[in-house]
Amino acid sequence: MSSKDWLEKDFYTVLGVSKSASTDEIKKAYRKLARDLHPDRNPNNKEAEEKFKAASEAYDVLADDKKRKEYDEMRSLFGSGAFRRGAGRPGAGGQFDPSDLFGGFTGATAAGGAGADRRFGGTGFSDIFSSIFSGGAGAPAGRRGPQRGRDVETEVTLDFTQAVRGTTLPLSLRTPGACDTCQGNGAKPGTTPRSCPKCHGTGLISSNQGSFSFSEPCRDCQGSGSIVDEKCPECRGSGGVTKTRTINVRFPAGVADGQRIRLSGRGEPGDRGGPAGDLYVQVKVRPDELFGRSGDDLTLTVPITLAEAVLGTDLRVPTLDNPVTLRVPAGTPSGRKLRARGKGVARKEGQSGDLIVTVDVQIPSGVTSEARDALEKFAKLTPPAGRDRLEARLRKSD
Repeated sequence: MSSKDWLEKDFYTVLGVSKSASTDEIKKAYRKLARDLHPDRNPNNKEAEEKFKAASEAYDVLADDKKRKEYDEMRSLFGSGAFRRGAGRPGAGGQFDPSDLFGGFTGATAAGGAGADRRFGGTGFSDIFSSIFSGGAGAPAGRRGPQRGRDVETEVTLDFTQAVRGTTLPLSLRTPGACDTCQGNGAKPGTTPRSCPKCHGTGLISSNQGSFSFSEPCRDCQGSGSIVDEKCPECRGSGGVTKTRTINVRFPAGVADGQRIRLSGRGEPGDRGGPAGDLYVQVKVRPDELFGRSGDDLTLTVPITLAEAVLGTDLRVPTLDNPVTLRVPAGTPSGRKLRARGKGVARKEGQSGDLIVTVDVQIPSGVTSEARDALEKFAKLTPPAGRDRLEARLRKSD
């Protein structure tokens, strides 16, 4: 993405957020647009595809604190008129003075030294504007070099067991890629693009604007530096098409709901030989009807009867592997937790979490006459509950 793109495009408007939006608000807005505009949901819809690309481009800048700061500062400087004729210092005759850009920086700092680099997020003022201005001998002027491909984000839903144990799934993506028919040069097979005669293959046209020159992409070749006379019938001269590709993604054991997995180099292909972007996979995990999860531990609630709680019992419970038997001691209260070690989520170091079983003593809502007689007899034979302090307070109140 060129610096000129930053000046011409309002990324906040593209995502539909305010300039003061938080990172979470930006991420939420992008995900909604990405879902609505994704090529899978809008096949053969060029307008949706372009909006999807624009949203991804805006998100790539605004979601990165460093890039967002540089973007805001650049647009603020241009919006304030700092680069218009007549914006120079008094007595400058309306000419543009580069020293005005640095707010009083002098020496090496004003020339794009260490001080300027710190002010503009380590990029350096001369680097930010190198693709826009060329002002004298040695100033950079040429077509863009290799560009890194954009990152791609998608979402995958896993079953609970798949997330706990880990799994490998094929993932189909529809993303822009180089046309196989023309190998990305946009020309009909058997022909080759020719160098643009207007910009002489540089992709840029320079024009004098008073004391400095302004460079912009060549309109004849759209900044590519080459002209295609006979366009490729597959991509119609663009050099790129939307492709469906399938990759196998390994989800490690213990992947959690909401976790974001990064696959380096599996995003969109780079431009002009640049490296591919990254693929980010947002994981959603379906809840299980029995098991819950707390970190590396699995959780399970098991109902037991009043008699089992009083007398104790051997409780056979399921796990994600084979069932285990846990001993419920006599006199176990409701809510007590029992632990089956090593029956939880596998950890990276080879160990596993535990299965935590919570017993829930069930009190029957209705009993037979025989059961009632037995309970009354049981109540007479058991000591009363320890309510000494409570009864003492009641007597004091009376």
